[in-house]
Amino acid sequence: MFTRIFYATDLHGSEKCFMKLLRAGEVYKPNVIIVGGDITGKMIIPIIKQSDGYYKVNYLGVDKILKNEEEIKRIEQLIKDGGNYPYLTNEKEIEELTINKGLVESLFLKLMVERVENWLKVAEEKLKNKNIKLFITPGNDDSLEIDTIFEKYNFINVMNPEGKVVEIDGYHEMISTGYSNVTPWKCPRDISEEELEKKIEIMISNVKNVKNAIFNFHCPPYDSGLDTAPKLNENFKPVTGADGFKMIPVGSIAVRKAIEKYQPLLGLHGHIHESRGVRVIGRTLCINPGSEYGEGILRGAIVNLEKDKVKGYMLTSG
Repeated sequence: MFTRIFYATDLHGSEKCFMKLLRAGEVYKPNVIIVGGDITGKMIIPIIKQSDGYYKVNYLGVDKILKNEEEIKRIEQLIKDGGNYPYLTNEKEIEELTINKGLVESLFLKLMVERVENWLKVAEEKLKNKNIKLFITPGNDDSLEIDTIFEKYNFINVMNPEGKVVEIDGYHEMISTGYSNVTPWKCPRDISEEELEKKIEIMISNVKNVKNAIFNFHCPPYDSGLDTAPKLNENFKPVTGADGFKMIPVGSIAVRKAIEKYQPLLGLHGHIHESRGVRVIGRTLCINPGSEYGEGILRGAIVNLEKDKVKGYMLTSG
């Protein structure tokens, strides 16, 4: 048997990266596409109607005046491609949003859900005749409301494997979680190492053949070289020294413990965008393809599986 996986992660709302992901079937010829978490964006960028009828937007730190619909559409797409959410509004609404944090949170959630919902519908339509399965795991940055979209539409080709054991090809089982150990930002799916270990152990207890399984865990194993990030101070600023940024391991001890204990065939990880690479822990090949979503670059990995082994792999960028 032969199965080809295309794996990518941390798209963070980038429409350009998601559309490239859907074209992976034509480019890389996978049987299965897996997205390892963090699919929603981080920021709303308002496009504000002015008294003269023009619109004003601050894009990449520069104020721009948009004089017609064509200019508005162009900037909206640039904002979407960079992973953020354009929002047409007016001065009065901006005043209300400025003083009411709850309104901002509600709007942000609405925009995130709308984009994910649209993405999943497009993915289902594009993949239904190509015999390609798409597994998308929400990550620690993603609101729990995202999960309800999968349940709402009951897609055939697009699935959320969070917390489940799924067979990706009739032979290799995969367990998945987008939950992470606690980060400085207290994200929606940050949990303690003890809770993460328990979650992982429950999934493993339902795997028939763990030696040929895939551990699709958003958070990379601790101190694996796939989890190296700048150390932050109390103001969330990188700590610097004579050699530049001080880098430290920030992965999960629970994930590392599970890989060392059960030695699955493959570990798929993300979370730390700058730690792109491949490591072998015991017999387990662990991959973090990294992320450059803000640049519209889709980082990924092709993994070829045979019955009881990883036949080969390659990191991709495009």
